[in-house]
Amino acid sequence: MSELEAVFVDAHVIVLNKPSGLLSVPGRGENKQDCLIARAQHQWPDALTVHRLDMATSGLMVVARGPDVQRLLSQAFADRQVHKMYEALVAGVVKAPDADEWQRIEIPLLIDWPNRPKSKIDWEHGKQSHTQWRLKKGVLQANAARVELVPITGRTHQLRLHMMAMGHPILGDTLYATPEVQAQSARLCLHARNLQFKHPVTAEWMAFESHVPF
Repeated sequence: MSELEAVFVDAHVIVLNKPSGLLSVPGRGENKQDCLIARAQHQWPDALTVHRLDMATSGLMVVARGPDVQRLLSQAFADRQVHKMYEALVAGVVKAPDADEWQRIEIPLLIDWPNRPKSKIDWEHGKQSHTQWRLKKGVLQANAARVELVPITGRTHQLRLHMMAMGHPILGDTLYATPEVQAQSARLCLHARNLQFKHPVTAEWMAFESHVPF
């Protein structure tokens, strides 16, 4: 079992850098038991899941050490007291009214049960879903753009669907992009780059940054 890249470790929390292609928690079947939390528990037996990233998404995740810390961190996520920023490489030339200002996407999403693991846009029955985005400064690339994304809500595949709805699917997205856009990258170009939260025991504000691997 491969060791994880630990960004921060103390007696209460662990911040890990999840690679693309690794599940956050076990899936169904013997071939889906290798995952971030299983690897974390191999190194730190008291490690417990707080939140998840899609298998194809890489980047920062926080893991609790023990049920008391798990409960506190889970509540912080539920109360939207945890700041997360992602970086993505998307198809096409993205135009923004003001490159320095955050833009809003509010499109309701719903689990697409007949086509799981997909979600879908559903204006009638979908749950409120809110993402903020902006172009990353100083980055130019032919027929693609680099964007920063902040999910205000946390729906399944929210960032992937919201960018697709804008007409700029994420490169390498095998669920929502066209074959041509999928072929532009061997992996999903979505990375949880920044994670900030209040330490559940010391109350210190903590901020972590992860190198974007694409």
